[in-house]
Amino acid sequence: MSLTEQFNAAAEKVKSLTKRPSDDEFLELYALFKQATVGDNETSKPGLLDLKGKAKWEAWSKVKGKSTEVAQKEYIAFVEGLVAKYA
Repeated sequence: MSLTEQFNAAAEKVKSLTKRPSDDEFLELYALFKQATVGDNETSKPGLLDLKGKAKWEAWSKVKGKSTEVAQKEYIAFVEGLVAKYA
């Protein structure tokens, strides 16, 4: 199975978790997913009142510079940990 296929399978596994991961875990998932699928965050920072958007923006910015391949590998490993913990 190619890395992209493994990544897509991991993205599907997240949807089948029986318990909700923590907010920090969700932000990590979001950041790695966006880095793997879009690349570096080049969007403007959300306003002060958009707390959720700001948290997501900051999480994505923390992984800036990671290649698609590295982000996919880290995402897959992170999802496996969540599956072991929450499935």
